[in-house]
Amino acid sequence: MAEREQFPGGVLDLLDAAGDRPVFEHAGRVVSGAQLLGAVRRVTNGLRQHGVRPGDGVAVLLGVDPEAFAAVIAAHAVGARVVGVRPGLTGRQQEHLLADTAFTVTDRADGPGAGRSGRVLALDDLLSAADDGVRPRVTARPRDVARLIHTSGSTGLPKACAQTYAAMTAAWALRPEAWPPAVRELAARLDRFLVFGTLASQVMMEYGLLTLAAGGVLVTADPPVLPDALVRHRATASVITVARLTQLVASQRRSPVDLGGLRALMVSGSPLAPGRLREAADVLGPVVFHGYGQTETGMISMATPDDEPGSLGVPPVDLEVRDASGHPVPPGTDGELFVRTPSQSTGYWREPALTAEVFTDGWVRTRDIGHLDAEGRLWLTGRTRDVIIVNANVHYAGPVERLLATHPSVAEAYVVAVPDDSTGEAVHAFVVPAAGHTPDLGELRALVTAELGGACAPARLTLITEVPLTPAGKPDKRRLAAG
Repeated sequence: MAEREQFPGGVLDLLDAAGDRPVFEHAGRVVSGAQLLGAVRRVTNGLRQHGVRPGDGVAVLLGVDPEAFAAVIAAHAVGARVVGVRPGLTGRQQEHLLADTAFTVTDRADGPGAGRSGRVLALDDLLSAADDGVRPRVTARPRDVARLIHTSGSTGLPKACAQTYAAMTAAWALRPEAWPPAVRELAARLDRFLVFGTLASQVMMEYGLLTLAAGGVLVTADPPVLPDALVRHRATASVITVARLTQLVASQRRSPVDLGGLRALMVSGSPLAPGRLREAADVLGPVVFHGYGQTETGMISMATPDDEPGSLGVPPVDLEVRDASGHPVPPGTDGELFVRTPSQSTGYWREPALTAEVFTDGWVRTRDIGHLDAEGRLWLTGRTRDVIIVNANVHYAGPVERLLATHPSVAEAYVVAVPDDSTGEAVHAFVVPAAGHTPDLGELRALVTAELGGACAPARLTLITEVPLTPAGKPDKRRLAAG
């Protein structure tokens, strides 16, 4: 059997096969597979003319239009190490992401200035390169890092998961023969997939590739106001957070619109309570697919609308539930989840200690707690990490607590997650005031926003005289959260 061409060879084949069929709709434009492939050719030629070579770091500050998609694929075609820069990062966090790149491709007038190290390449200039009509030559090397997928940055600076070209080539999205049953069912509903935000989103890009492989069309919405965007763009599917799903259900109860064309909403990033899922099914119909995965692993499991609420379906990857000693436990017994996926990262970029902690003997330690039932279905029951999940992004409590404690009005600070209808979860800070001071929520929010970003800023503040302790003498956050 001939060796499979490295990613993004499969994407180029899909666009070539699509020909005149529409594959992208943006701002009134309909773009065919042939036209999008032409854009990929021009950007690929432009990148090579500017000296981009396999292994070079290329940051992309781009939206979700067809040209942005073409730029990402082109950067992979030349074999670059692609770093997506998403909106919402602080200046310090953005500079951290850009510091290890030789080139930055941007479609933004307010992109990084020429004063930073590395070259800034305007996407419009790259698109002006000659189109030779020849299928782009893929020079990606299997062991090279294809992309760095960054975590939320809630520890101060984002951590980067390094995914190789071999891993991206092995991923399921572009290989229909490898689709698990749940993904196959989802793919049949991706006629018109609504994309928004940025292609720096791992989830948005992977479902976008799945849509192309399924013969569907990517349609853009900016901003993604629901349900209006679903109706206006005749979308059959989109990604949605738990908080947005809750808001959509409430909107439909209050002022229903015709969502008869909607066939799939992919929920990911945070747990979906069974009650919320049942309510969504009652109002929206059988359209909710609940995915479970991590930045480090990609998709681990997915529940279809037919699965029992609370279940995450049968994982199509290697998964072990282990006790505290690292030994597998029988079905029905809770333990920490360890997984192996074809497209998992090799570790954290330039973080050997953290890599050794999470990536062990080919397995990824998820730091989530759950169990498999007798039928092999996955159920999550908790997490070992002290985190708050805001808009599907994981934010660690520790750095927020340490930063709050630096404020002159704060003696001690403790942070827990609380439910939030707008963001899924939010930060609730419990603060022991410094002598003679009264902490102000606005000041504390400003401090955290400046250093860690607005998602980490406390939405609520409670003043306490002392923190309750567990029998082991540690802060008892469960008692704090319970009120």
